[in-house]
Amino acid sequence: MSLPDISAVVFDLDGLMLNTEDVFSESGRQLLARRGLEMTAEIHHAMLGRRPNEAFQAMKDLTGITDEIESLKEETRELFQEIAAGHLALMPGLLPLLDRIDNSGLPRAVATSSPRDYMTDMLGRFDLLDGFRVTLTAEDVTEGKPNPEIYLTAATRLDVEPSRMLVLEDSEAGTRAAASAGAFTVSIPSVHTQAGDFSMASILAKQLDDDVVLQLVTTG
Repeated sequence: MSLPDISAVVFDLDGLMLNTEDVFSESGRQLLARRGLEMTAEIHHAMLGRRPNEAFQAMKDLTGITDEIESLKEETRELFQEIAAGHLALMPGLLPLLDRIDNSGLPRAVATSSPRDYMTDMLGRFDLLDGFRVTLTAEDVTEGKPNPEIYLTAATRLDVEPSRMLVLEDSEAGTRAAASAGAFTVSIPSVHTQAGDFSMASILAKQLDDDVVLQLVTTG
C-alpha cells in the first residue's frame, strides 16, 4: 500500500492514548455487579467508543436496569476515580509518536466521545493537553461516533483535506467514524476492542509507535 502525505494527526483518547478502557471496564463491571448483573461482551461492545449518554442507554437497553442515565454516570465517575488512582497510565508508544509528530511539524488534535471536562482532566494529568491544536469532545458534535461528524469537524478546524488526515483509533465505532469521514485510519485494537470489525481501517497496528505509524508522520 502506498502511504499518503499526511498533513495532520488526530487521536482518539480512551484506550488509544490512555489505558482508561481498563479503568472503565472495571468500573462497568462493578456498576453492574452492584445490581446482580454481569458485564457481558455484548454490553461492553455496545458501549465502546460512544458518548456517555449513548453508552449508558445501550447498557439500559441490554440489561433492563431502570436507573436514570445521570445517576449511572455519577456512580461510574466515582468508581472511575477510585480505580484510576492506582492504574491510570499512558498507552505504549504514545510519547515516541508525539515526539515524531512534533519533530515533523504536523498539527495534532484530539477527537473523543468523552466530555470536555473529563478529557481536560485526563490529558492534564500527564501535561499533554497544550500540545494539541484542536480538541473536540462530546459537546462539540450533534452525532456521536460511528457518525463521521467529529472527524469531518476536525478536518475543517485543522484546515486539511480528510484524506490527508491521519486518524488513530482503537474502537470499531471510532474506526467507522474516521473511515466514513474519508480519513486515513490506523486502528490499534486493544484487549477490550479486538473483537470488533476493523475491516474499514486503512491499516491495523499493534501500538502507537509501530514503524508504519512513525513512517506516516515523518516528513521531509
